Amino acid sequence: MSSHHLMIIGDERVDAETATEVHSPYDSRLLGTVPTGTTDNLDAAVATAAATLRAGVIPTHERAAILDRLAVSLTNHQEEMAQSISAEAGKPITSARGEAARAVDTAHFSAAAARTLGGDYITMDASSAGEGKTAFVKRVPIGVIGAITPFNFPLNLVCHKIAPAIAAGCPVVLKPASATPLTAIRLAELLLDECGLPPGWLNVVTCPGRTASHLVDHDDVAMITFTGSPAVGWDIRARAPKKKVSLELGNNSPIVIEPDADVKRAAAVVKAAAYTYSGQTCISTQRIYVHEQIAEEFTEALAAEVAGLSVGDPADPATVVSSLIDGGETKRVGAWVDEARAAGADLVCGGTVENGVLAPTILTGMTDDMKISCIEVFGPVVGIATYTDFEEALARSNASDYGLQAAVFTSDIAKALRAAEVLDFGGVMINESPSWRADHMPYGGIRDSGNTREGPAYTVREMTEERLIVIQA
Repeated sequence: MSSHHLMIIGDERVDAETATEVHSPYDSRLLGTVPTGTTDNLDAAVATAAATLRAGVIPTHERAAILDRLAVSLTNHQEEMAQSISAEAGKPITSARGEAARAVDTAHFSAAAARTLGGDYITMDASSAGEGKTAFVKRVPIGVIGAITPFNFPLNLVCHKIAPAIAAGCPVVLKPASATPLTAIRLAELLLDECGLPPGWLNVVTCPGRTASHLVDHDDVAMITFTGSPAVGWDIRARAPKKKVSLELGNNSPIVIEPDADVKRAAAVVKAAAYTYSGQTCISTQRIYVHEQIAEEFTEALAAEVAGLSVGDPADPATVVSSLIDGGETKRVGAWVDEARAAGADLVCGGTVENGVLAPTILTGMTDDMKISCIEVFGPVVGIATYTDFEEALARSNASDYGLQAAVFTSDIAKALRAAEVLDFGGVMINESPSWRADHMPYGGIRDSGNTREGPAYTVREMTEERLIVIQA
């Protein structure tokens, strides 16, 4: 049973002349339809958001209470949300349940951020000119936020934008990913219908990406927060020089594995880090640099782990690897694997497509110029390269356009500290996957990986401006 879901603008549910179908990436069944939003819809949503902000910000305690209620609502609707995520994103249901649980955390942390957002007291008489003056800095909402979210976490990455915006006192115009809009609409319905968020603070316009550029250009939008590809993200940054633009983009996460590491544990961690949700996360493990002394042992251990992965229907709780978001992506990733093999890489396992699903793939003999090494794969593929010198492995890890998260496995504290010093990434993990994230930590990257840190306490700061108040006694 599919149904037609409407856009949300203020207190109205809004349709459009044409509809966009939402299909399962796994079996192509129709899940529902959404209106194909237009620039007029975006104009109406921005105007509503701007008018809502002008009418006055919700008191902080009430914003925090709304977010508390969101955590309760998401807990009560956890299985419903997980099923929605799994269906429209093709995410294996076990992973989808994990995402639904994480969204509860994101709501809790956003409520905490609302309650603890403070300003600064400025010691004015530190300057002789400031004698007799009292000054403080308060944080005020930045304005209307345009939020553009990706397909791969259709609940939690939407929560990472909306919940901190509520905490900061900013109204939002949300443009969810065209492939996965249904979960975002349901989240908005919960906020407005169950959690007491007044109309106008969250507006949802389901429109194509090319239409969303109107949101980027809109004079009444103060900030764009975008998660997606580097090409689109940096284009937004270039098009909106007067706006704050927060970007969470891609990565090609490296892991360095030293001979003194626990090889079996490293292989088990890589299995989850590289193949969960078919590698369709921006911190999915992709490049593995293994010391030559343990390369054979590690490769065998990883191959044994991968052999046990369940592949197929995302509705099956055992499934870890299912179809990519669309058939074009499956072809592209398969072509990159073939290209690497033609350039000298050896296939340990995978590389085949069965029932539309690319099998989890391991390649050895990866070189730095192969696409599987230097460009984000976004599929269930890892490449293994060997090294002899630790510093060389760190340098090869750094030789990337991306810079989100990286990892080193070692039992030597000096090497761990050296890696933390040298690896030029937003996050460095020691004896943990570079694909690991807790929802309150400052998560984000540099270079082509983005320009911000997410985690509600950090996002709320991004979504507020500092206002200095000086009082003459």
